Amino acid sequence: MPSEAPAGPPAGAAPNATATAAAWANLSVPERPLFHLFALLDEELHATFPALWLALMAVHGVIFLAGLVLNGLALYVFCCRTRAKTASVTYTINLAVTDLLVGLSLPVRFAVVHGTRGCLRCAFPHVFGYFLNMHCSILFLTCICVDRYLAILQPEGSRRWRQPPCARAVCAFVWLASGAVTLSVLGVTAGGGPCCRVFALTVLEFLLPLLVISVFTGRMVCALSRPGLLLQGRQRRVRAVQLLLTVLVIFLVCFTPFHARQVAVALWPDVPDHASLVVYHVAVTLSSLNSCMDPIVYCFITSGFQAAVRGLFRRHRTEYEPGVGDMVSMRKSARGSGHHRVGSASPHAITQALANGPEA
Repeated sequence: MPSEAPAGPPAGAAPNATATAAAWANLSVPERPLFHLFALLDEELHATFPALWLALMAVHGVIFLAGLVLNGLALYVFCCRTRAKTASVTYTINLAVTDLLVGLSLPVRFAVVHGTRGCLRCAFPHVFGYFLNMHCSILFLTCICVDRYLAILQPEGSRRWRQPPCARAVCAFVWLASGAVTLSVLGVTAGGGPCCRVFALTVLEFLLPLLVISVFTGRMVCALSRPGLLLQGRQRRVRAVQLLLTVLVIFLVCFTPFHARQVAVALWPDVPDHASLVVYHVAVTLSSLNSCMDPIVYCFITSGFQAAVRGLFRRHRTEYEPGVGDMVSMRKSARGSGHHRVGSASPHAITQALANGPEA
């Protein structure tokens, strides 16, 4: 969540660095909503460190393109190729939507600096989209981990709570709660002691989900070490552990730097403005990276997701290389392994494989 520590004066302000720093440290400047301060941070970085701003924009461009392709493909697979809309699939679809939204907001960030500098309303889609994506991503990743934990270790007792209607209600609550929290926080006037609010928000929307995922990961590892597990049950638990560990890595790489920076600024408001500015933008870039890392999680949601992706690309190649499918079919026929399934594996067989939904 955003810190209410001053973000620094807008670009083009008076050059008296000592007086300016003292004024911002003492909050003697006119109070303004946090959204205004965040909207000016890009312009300040562009004016102070133009080379760093350009490098970060290039990274954001790669994130935008990769996230658009990966999450668009995930939405196609889960919406059009997966008939069983289970709880895990429902959470994953909503997670992919949030990642697409943050990706589509990144071009606005570039346009604001170069085309509509100083327009706060123009910067709103990027600022709001960034914080909304961060909040929703944290909560949806937590929901996916909780759902997988319950499916593996509490399959009977949690069956009622893992029904699709319950998952849709949880998703609606996550969207509404994240939107309300984002709007309320961005509208807060920068002033007063921010430490209590920063710590409370950090605990509720970052540390608590991280604690839940860490505990569930530990319990899954302990369950995996139990003797007497059948091979199928062990494979399911291994995939569940891989899912939880992947989410932990996403939390540590993408979300921890931002929240650590917010707490540090709240505890030490006298941090030099330039250092705070650079750390903020690097943390924002790492947080946006979750739109590219989340598709790794999708591979553990259904047993057929990777097969579906491979099938889509294989189908695309055979459409432009008609001889390839025939050659493969002839080879399969010679081995007596059912050549009639090879040419049509992409649209039909993959859909049948995905119809069963998640492994758990």
